[in-house]
Amino acid sequence: MVIESTPAVAKASIQEVFSFLRDVSNLYHLLPLDKIKDWEASSEHCSFKVQGGIIIPMEFLSENQPNQLVLKSGVKSPFPFTLTVNLNQVEDQTEGQLIFDAKVSKMIQLVAEKPLRNLFNTMATKLTERFA
Repeated sequence: MVIESTPAVAKASIQEVFSFLRDVSNLYHLLPLDKIKDWEASSEHCSFKVQGGIIIPMEFLSENQPNQLVLKSGVKSPFPFTLTVNLNQVEDQTEGQLIFDAKVSKMIQLVAEKPLRNLFNTMATKLTERFA
């Protein structure tokens, strides 16, 4: 299952946006706080529970500075996934998009696709707001 967020436009340099996102603990500022709990984080990993009690652990995997960051599912993830953030400098702004790629059964996809799409679109929107 591949989910692409709506593109985000941040009024900041690509290096500023990249540095913010490179610290995994900053993802907290992009999440819908009313729909998560039990947040834990460091600069290299994070973990939180979503509605329904599913724990989502993520950890830093790789970077292609300043255009791309990749996170992967953590040890206790219910399924393997990667979350890639692609960034492009456009004049004095940065365009970004989140791409979630998970290996899930069709049944899980039917249940999880819409909430996950909403989550990543919310994260893109909050990225825009963060650098408004």
